[in-house]
Amino acid sequence: MGRVVGLDLGERRIGVAVSDSGRVLASPHCTIERARTGPDSAEADRAAVVAVVTDLGAEQVVVGMPLGLDGRRGRAGRAAADEAAALSRALEPDGVAVTTFDERFTTVSAERALAQAGHSGRSRRQVVDQAAAAVMLQAWLDSGHRR
Repeated sequence: MGRVVGLDLGERRIGVAVSDSGRVLASPHCTIERARTGPDSAEADRAAVVAVVTDLGAEQVVVGMPLGLDGRRGRAGRAAADEAAALSRALEPDGVAVTTFDERFTTVSAERALAQAGHSGRSRRQVVDQAAAAVMLQAWLDSGHRR
């Protein structure tokens, strides 16, 4: 069993979390700053994600799916689905599977946990994306997707 990478796709940053090799525990890993301009910015972001997935030797990627309270996909959900599909195409030759998972409330949970740990507003902003990715990935692992 190999590692799983969890992604929290934000407009400015991509939070990255990683599981242990036994797929029991998810941990924050890093934050990727999105390329801000240019026609190739989405491809640059994707290449950065692929590099992290490759470096970690992950066998699977779980992309957080932002859903509304009613469970429907809005604009952000459609964008996440499109990005998950593009990542799947990019990682398919390496045998890395890509799936999506409900990420509702992960950022809120991560913000609360970081505040309780004493992180100030400024320091929280720098790690909240990877913490949210870890919350989402842990929920995915806990829901029986360890195999």
